[in-house]
Amino acid sequence: MPTATRTAPRTATSTPLRLLLLLLAALLLTGGFASAPAHAADEDVTWTVRTAPNSYGADRSSYSYGVNPGGHVEDAMVVANRGRKPLALTVYAADGFTTDTGSLDLLPAGKKSVGVGAWLRADTTKISVRPGKTAEIPFTVAVPRKATPGDYVGGLLTSLKQADDAEGINVDRRLGIKVKLRVSGALKPALAVEDAHVSYDGTADPFAKGGATLTYTVHNTGNAAVAARQAAELTGPFGWFTAHVAPPKDTPELLPGERWKVTVPATGVAPSFALTAKITLTPLLTDASGSTSPLSPVEATAHGTAIPWTLLVLVLALLACTVAALRLRSRRKQGEEERVREAVARELREREAKVV
Repeated sequence: MPTATRTAPRTATSTPLRLLLLLLAALLLTGGFASAPAHAADEDVTWTVRTAPNSYGADRSSYSYGVNPGGHVEDAMVVANRGRKPLALTVYAADGFTTDTGSLDLLPAGKKSVGVGAWLRADTTKISVRPGKTAEIPFTVAVPRKATPGDYVGGLLTSLKQADDAEGINVDRRLGIKVKLRVSGALKPALAVEDAHVSYDGTADPFAKGGATLTYTVHNTGNAAVAARQAAELTGPFGWFTAHVAPPKDTPELLPGERWKVTVPATGVAPSFALTAKITLTPLLTDASGSTSPLSPVEATAHGTAIPWTLLVLVLALLACTVAALRLRSRRKQGEEERVREAVARELREREAKVV
């Protein structure tokens, strides 16, 4: 899990070298948990981390434990100095979270952890490793007695901070291993669909099909870490006029309480005035052995409008013309009737005058 953070103690001049360093930092920040070597600003400083071989296994990619409330586990991490200089590292634990890109990251050292990062204690917070040598870091995870059942994810990190005087930036290289705890008790995996909306994008041709966008948020409302297999469909009234919906990808594994925003494009959407979207989430739960099982699907619906505005304008214009024509005809008829009444009245007056 190579990651990097930077602070700028002073303003540095923008140079191609600085841009290259910032690009490399961005790439490292998006990396997930791994045991790939971490290269510090000094290329002679390189190290790796791995799980220690013991009763939990000899070649593990991460740490995974099932623990009772009030229980504890003991394990170790091995640090290897692959460089040519002595290596001095800071050791600490931190809670994990899912980034906007779907990868798992750890809180920086300055932010407070409330789960794994608070419960895991390494035997040392500083470690020195000679070139070409390894060092083992024992640690203990002590789960509080009042810990609620469910999944908790964090990691054990090694960190090296170096100042780059030439560029005026501080470089923090972090390398660690994921730690997942499943606290025993009632495991309640659950997902919910929130803030579902359908927006229609029509065309100038009132009879042509347009596009639409379905947006919603997947919320992990349970106490287990789960991913979601997604499916969506979009139709008009009474299930007619089915549109083509791009199959949404599975979500990353979401920790309890986390949310994941989803945008699904659709094409071939008929301007049928009303749209109905159906969203189906199938929770994917991973057990202690690493196997994944699908759970009962969760369904939700969203509604939107697909109004052919140009057709509506034409219809309104036609109605306006029809109303105007009817009113004109009515006024003409009223005028004709008035002229007839006036002519009759005039004729009667003339006859009365002759009689007198």
